[in-house]
Amino acid sequence: MRSKRLKKSSQLDSGWTLDVLNLIRKLGKAEFTREETYAFARELERLHPDNRHIRDKIRQQLQVLRDTGLLHHLERGRWRLP
Repeated sequence: MRSKRLKKSSQLDSGWTLDVLNLIRKLGKAEFTREETYAFARELERLHPDNRHIRDKIRQQLQVLRDTGLLHHLERGRWRLP
Protein backbone atom coordinates (compact mmCIF):
# COMPACT_ATOMS: atom_id res chain seq x y z
CA MET A 1 0.00 0.00 0.00
CA ARG A 2 1.20 3.49 -0.79
CA SER A 3 0.80 4.72 2.77
CA LYS A 4 3.78 2.52 3.65
CA ARG A 5 5.92 5.12 1.87
CA LEU A 6 4.90 7.58 4.54
CA LYS A 7 5.96 5.29 7.33
CA LYS A 8 9.39 4.71 5.77
CA SER A 9 10.19 8.31 4.98
CA SER A 10 12.12 10.05 7.75
CA GLN A 11 11.55 13.49 6.24
CA LEU A 12 7.77 13.36 6.60
CA ASP A 13 5.73 14.47 9.53
CA SER A 14 3.74 11.28 9.09
CA GLY A 15 1.08 12.11 11.68
CA TRP A 16 0.08 15.23 9.81
CA THR A 17 0.57 13.64 6.41
CA LEU A 18 -1.58 10.63 7.20
CA ASP A 19 -4.24 12.82 8.80
CA VAL A 20 -4.50 14.99 5.68
CA LEU A 21 -4.50 11.96 3.37
CA ASN A 22 -7.26 10.28 5.38
CA LEU A 23 -9.35 13.45 5.29
CA ILE A 24 -8.87 13.75 1.53
CA ARG A 25 -10.12 10.20 1.18
CA LYS A 26 -13.19 11.17 3.22
CA LEU A 27 -14.14 13.54 0.41
CA GLY A 28 -15.03 10.42 -1.57
CA LYS A 29 -13.82 11.62 -4.94
CA ALA A 30 -10.65 11.43 -6.98
CA GLU A 31 -10.35 15.14 -7.86
CA PHE A 32 -10.67 17.90 -5.31
CA THR A 33 -9.64 21.46 -4.61
CA ARG A 34 -7.40 22.90 -1.95
CA GLU A 35 -10.43 24.84 -0.70
CA GLU A 36 -12.25 21.57 -0.09
CA THR A 37 -9.40 20.40 2.13
CA TYR A 38 -9.69 23.60 4.17
CA ALA A 39 -13.12 22.38 5.26
CA PHE A 40 -11.24 19.95 7.51
CA ALA A 41 -9.39 22.73 9.34
CA ARG A 42 -11.40 22.39 12.55
CA GLU A 43 -10.89 18.65 12.66
CA LEU A 44 -7.15 19.11 12.15
CA GLU A 45 -7.10 21.79 14.86
CA ARG A 46 -8.52 19.22 17.28
CA LEU A 47 -5.94 16.63 16.22
CA HIS A 48 -3.04 19.09 16.37
CA PRO A 49 -3.93 21.74 18.98
CA ASP A 50 -0.42 23.22 19.14
CA ASN A 51 -0.42 24.24 15.48
CA ARG A 52 -1.69 27.76 14.84
CA HIS A 53 -1.20 27.68 11.05
CA ILE A 54 -3.56 24.94 9.92
CA ARG A 55 -4.13 26.13 6.35
CA ASP A 56 -0.40 26.54 5.79
CA LYS A 57 0.17 23.04 7.11
CA ILE A 58 -2.55 21.61 4.85
CA ARG A 59 -0.85 23.21 1.82
CA GLN A 60 2.49 21.84 2.93
CA GLN A 61 1.09 18.33 3.36
CA LEU A 62 -0.53 18.42 -0.07
CA GLN A 63 2.96 19.07 -1.46
CA VAL A 64 4.44 16.26 0.64
CA LEU A 65 1.78 13.88 -0.65
CA ARG A 66 2.53 15.03 -4.20
CA ASP A 67 6.26 14.46 -3.72
CA THR A 68 5.64 10.93 -2.46
CA GLY A 69 3.37 10.12 -5.40
CA LEU A 70 0.20 9.88 -3.32
CA LEU A 71 -1.36 12.92 -5.04
CA HIS A 72 -1.13 14.52 -8.45
CA HIS A 73 -1.15 18.29 -8.79
CA LEU A 74 -3.37 19.21 -11.73
CA GLU A 75 -3.23 23.00 -11.61
CA ARG A 76 -3.26 25.75 -9.03
CA GLY A 77 -5.53 24.63 -6.21
CA ARG A 78 -6.60 21.37 -7.91
CA TRP A 79 -5.45 17.89 -6.95
CA ARG A 80 -6.19 14.27 -7.82
CA LEU A 81 -5.66 10.97 -6.10
CA PRO A 82 -3.81 8.48 -8.34
